[in-house]
Amino acid sequence: MYILSPIRMTVLAAALASVFPASAQQGTTKADPQPAGDQKMQKVEVRGTADSYDARRDDTATKIVVTQEEIAKYGDTSVVDVMKRVPGITVSSPNGRGGEIRMRGLGAGYTQILINGERAPAGFSIDSLSPDVIERIEVLRAASAEFSTQSVAGTVNIVLKKVVRAGQREFKIGARTGSGFNGPTASLQLSDKLGKMSYSVAASVMAEQFSRDVLSDENAFDAAGVPVQMRDIAGAEDGRLKLFNLAPRLNWALDNGDSLTSQSFVNSARFRLHNRQVTTTTLGAPAPYPVLDSSVRSDNDVVRTEVNWVHKMADGAKLDVKASLIGGWNTTDNRRWTPAGSPRAVDNLVHLEADEQGATTVGKYSKTIMQGHQLGMGWDGGYSVRNDSREEFEAGERVFPALPKGEESTSRVARLALYAQDEWSLTQRLSVYLGARWEGIRTTTEGNTFDTGRSRSNVWSPVLQTLWKIPDTKGDQIRFAVTRTYKAPSFQQLIPRRQTAIDNRSTDPDFAGNPDLQPELALGFDASYEHYWAEGALFSISGSMRRIDGYTRSQVFFDGARWVAMPMNAGEATTRGLELETKFPLKALIKDAPAIDLRASVSANWSRVDGVPGPDNRIDGQTPLSSTLGVDYKTGKLTMGGSFVWKEGGLVRISERQTSTLQTRRDLEATALYKFNPQQQLRVALSNLLGQDFVNRNSFLEEGRGLVVRETRFKAGPSVRATFEQKF
Repeated sequence: MYILSPIRMTVLAAALASVFPASAQQGTTKADPQPAGDQKMQKVEVRGTADSYDARRDDTATKIVVTQEEIAKYGDTSVVDVMKRVPGITVSSPNGRGGEIRMRGLGAGYTQILINGERAPAGFSIDSLSPDVIERIEVLRAASAEFSTQSVAGTVNIVLKKVVRAGQREFKIGARTGSGFNGPTASLQLSDKLGKMSYSVAASVMAEQFSRDVLSDENAFDAAGVPVQMRDIAGAEDGRLKLFNLAPRLNWALDNGDSLTSQSFVNSARFRLHNRQVTTTTLGAPAPYPVLDSSVRSDNDVVRTEVNWVHKMADGAKLDVKASLIGGWNTTDNRRWTPAGSPRAVDNLVHLEADEQGATTVGKYSKTIMQGHQLGMGWDGGYSVRNDSREEFEAGERVFPALPKGEESTSRVARLALYAQDEWSLTQRLSVYLGARWEGIRTTTEGNTFDTGRSRSNVWSPVLQTLWKIPDTKGDQIRFAVTRTYKAPSFQQLIPRRQTAIDNRSTDPDFAGNPDLQPELALGFDASYEHYWAEGALFSISGSMRRIDGYTRSQVFFDGARWVAMPMNAGEATTRGLELETKFPLKALIKDAPAIDLRASVSANWSRVDGVPGPDNRIDGQTPLSSTLGVDYKTGKLTMGGSFVWKEGGLVRISERQTSTLQTRRDLEATALYKFNPQQQLRVALSNLLGQDFVNRNSFLEEGRGLVVRETRFKAGPSVRATFEQKF
């Protein structure tokens, strides 16, 4: 049984208390009077308000849509920054740069991230995607048959800009600066219609330089708790980052009512980092490297292009077919070295190269059988080839001279999915979504340092979602879903090649893949109650549960010579979640109130891994409790807003001998938008106003050293972004 602590109960109660009962405001109907004797039908104008179509409210399948206006509100330079304010989503960032998008507090493949409904190639970093090239973001809490069911926690589908507005021209230029970093940003959007053809181009660039301190301490204690080692590590890092996004789109309206669309996406990222660590030992043996320099040089490019044909048939059916080509290239150099005269010299360079090319085809046939009854079926297939190489040098000489081109591997993935779905409005108040998806994946990995490995998985995923609008109410409804989802192993988890650590320790082990790793299978239940009590006003409470078979976790062990981390299927795990959300204009409570919009959410998550002894053995370092609070105010030409995001930390037991501590985060942001005229506006945003550092803490019970505890603090501070937007 899970019991909420008093502080969690207080937070949940505060969210509930913010909702006050109020009568729903209905849409108005206005009839134009007609002269007597005029036999024409009256013209009726319907002004929809709370009863107008809303994907979240009216679709049977649960979906939250983050609009383009919400995406642009805070002037973010990364889609990751946008997502941290979405209810039910948290962003995990160990050092303040980038981050991992998590639903239900889970990441690492449990949350599926799609771009235009498809997965990005391996190595693509989602935090390099600029919000300026995004049309909308769809958050699916429960799986649907149409998208891949590799979505144990849920799916985030990022839809690139595709809506064409005639004669739209928009240019943005800005800059951001903060504690130890600064850099310019710019974006351009062009779109127009030329007869039956239309086009749009969205592009963005960003450059940033940064410099900050990184402070660490590493201490060891014996069985009695007496310190046996005390080390302080002072680090200083500096670097730069450059990002470029381009998303062109062409659309043709054909004579027979069909449409043909070509859309491409180009992403380029360049990252450079240098770090120097100086270790001072006050107790115990001195550090192996009292002074250690390290650098990272990473280049990543992704190109994706697709052609989409939509064919409308005479009987009202529609065929939607899409074919895509995608390629990704990544080059990374990791180097560590000691200055001249060091007691233990090291000059190590690891050069990594990876490229992936693939093709996909997606098709969907849909037809309305009768009013409120739509049937769909389709396929989703693809084939990709990934080449990896790893070369290691010590003092300029190859570590493995017998491998003149280094360690090489090639992975091939073939996948095919077939699905069918039926959405049926049985009555005006009850609708049902039924779907089934079969997905098969075949992976072959071969290399020059290990035997060829093959992995096969076949998953059947039935899906049921229902929406019931409660009788005798204006805006109350209940949702329920049962889903079968899974998480497939990644390339890196399957390849048995070992990646060695320079200073091999329990806290910095080698990594080896596991070719026998199997997919994790999950049975999920979701239920929610939604109350729409005024125009633009919502209160919802939802609960979820996932039972995971074949749960995968990384186990660290000593093989007799070195410490090794390896992913293994480790039995079963269970995760549960409870989420409350409300948003409403203040006018829903006070008739003559100013134009203030309020929003708040609270998410609580619990999980447990069977077979891991002791408390706090949460899945994947799951965020136990998070909340958001936001307010927006508009007066004349000025729009202002604020956002507060809070994430609870706590101890996470990774294994019997290893723990990690999540940091409690408090992020306070503010934004202001001033419209000089319909063509020009200035947006200013402040973030991390509380100036909180990023802290990581982990411990390991190590033979011979006792309990080793390491804490690292990345210094951070407030930042400001200013963007001037010009339409022409």
